[in-house]
Amino acid sequence: MAKKFGRRSRRDQPAQQSPQQDPRYMFNAPPLPKQSGTPASSSPLGDYLTANTPGVDDDYVVVPRSLAESMPLPWQQQLTNLLAQFHRGHSQLAWPTYRVVPSRSERLVDLDEEQLAAAGYLVEIDASGELVYRERSGRQVTHPHETMVLVPCLDPVAGRRSGPERPEPAPDVDETGPAPMNVDPPPVWPTGGSGKDEQNFSAGAAVADFGPTGEPTEIPYRYRR
Repeated sequence: MAKKFGRRSRRDQPAQQSPQQDPRYMFNAPPLPKQSGTPASSSPLGDYLTANTPGVDDDYVVVPRSLAESMPLPWQQQLTNLLAQFHRGHSQLAWPTYRVVPSRSERLVDLDEEQLAAAGYLVEIDASGELVYRERSGRQVTHPHETMVLVPCLDPVAGRRSGPERPEPAPDVDETGPAPMNVDPPPVWPTGGSGKDEQNFSAGAAVADFGPTGEPTEIPYRYRR
């Protein structure tokens, strides 16, 4: 019995296959490579907006409507879905009416009185004859040559479309009045008589008189034998 049910010798046992040769390991997906870059940010929108993006400041994101409406249709559909989700999530707030004013950065000392008033500053001359810049609250600006302010300017972006321009409508035509007619000038009949009259007729100076029927009142002279 021991010999019958004894342990097999090592040479009788099947050879163990390596994991590379085992069919169970041949069809498994390879392990994902480790990412060498930085991990994904938890605030991707904030990171993008702080990267010197046009139309963005610390409080607002301005998207010109004319440029947004001129983008391709798939882009507009995606933006519409995103804005709809955004407005549904914040519709309970008391939204004011925003007024966007295009502006550019200028030095405070380079502005005139009108621009200073629009930017919220005043200028006056002190007792020594020097210019003193103040805010509307009355606080004096200590370094006006280094102070940068926003000044209203013309908007080069609004109203500009990248798509094909629409043809201008044709001017309105007044169809109520009668249409003009091409009428030949009336015939000129000679007065007849002397050679002087014939000469005037040949030059186009003599004009015959016409009666109510439209026929000339004076028949030209014809020599009869």
